[in-house]
Amino acid sequence: MEETVNDRPEWTALPDLASRKFGGTVMWATDELFAEKENLVNPWAPAHQTETFGPKGQVYDGWETRRHREPGDDQAVVRLGLAGVITGVIVDTAFFKGNYPPFVSVEACAVEGYPSAAELSTVDWDVLVKRGAAGGHQENYFDIGGSKRYTHVRLTMHPDGGVARLRVHGTPIPDPRLLDLGALDLAALENGAVVTGCSNMFYSSPNNLFSPGLAAHQAEGWETARRRDDGNDWVTVRLAGAGVVRFAEFDNSNLKGNAPGWAALSGRDGDGEWVELLPKTRLQPDTRHRFALASGPEVTEVRLDIYPDGGMARLRLFGALSERGRADVAARFEGAQG
Repeated sequence: MEETVNDRPEWTALPDLASRKFGGTVMWATDELFAEKENLVNPWAPAHQTETFGPKGQVYDGWETRRHREPGDDQAVVRLGLAGVITGVIVDTAFFKGNYPPFVSVEACAVEGYPSAAELSTVDWDVLVKRGAAGGHQENYFDIGGSKRYTHVRLTMHPDGGVARLRVHGTPIPDPRLLDLGALDLAALENGAVVTGCSNMFYSSPNNLFSPGLAAHQAEGWETARRRDDGNDWVTVRLAGAGVVRFAEFDNSNLKGNAPGWAALSGRDGDGEWVELLPKTRLQPDTRHRFALASGPEVTEVRLDIYPDGGMARLRLFGALSERGRADVAARFEGAQG
């Protein structure tokens, strides 16, 4: 994928597996007297308004615990919205300046089903970040670079304080036993698809294209800067597995004066060649378009071209995994069991 325009680690371009937009939730915390634990997984950037006081003090867009007067640490347990391999973690202490934790730890576990927080307290947790130093009012980056699939993470503040967001970036690894391999969205992140390239992500991430549900507003999609040349913008995605795409949905809901005029779709076949799946087709703004594709070849990767620029809320590629694709999905899951 094209590098971002700032100095953030490259892995921050991967999906946030803990995000609320994927269904992530904060199951439990030792304390949340000043600010609610649920704020940790909000998908938007932390916000702050000074001198905004409630009955418990300054209102913070984050998780904040009371000051400890006895030994001990504060913890929060998060069920990931997307189970997967964790590449890096951000502990964002935005706007917590005199009340941030000086050290944090992050652990993870992999559990089948839907255990309660009490049941999770009895399982073995792997240490991802061992008492890492944290600074106030900043994003604290921790490289993980793991290969094991996890379903839950646990954040510990040493000893107390506030954290605005916990971002858990990585690669989704679905359980093939819970997928209909003969009829699914081959481009969905939750099914194991991965963005592999993008011409421009000035306004928002291309990962948004493959998120679940409908986009509530234009910032929840993918939008590029305005082009001032003769080119066009594009994004590529490695499908959940090799398969045949039967239907394509181009959804540019909420994009009106910034919708692309046309779009085209191509796929990479078994020989590594790009083949046309849908020719350049006119689009209407603020519209969900669905197209039936001609019976095409097995493809492993798809490229969406928009002309000349603009935005798209969602891209859905409905179809079936081939035998090779089913084997790939099963192998990816088994290989991440640790």
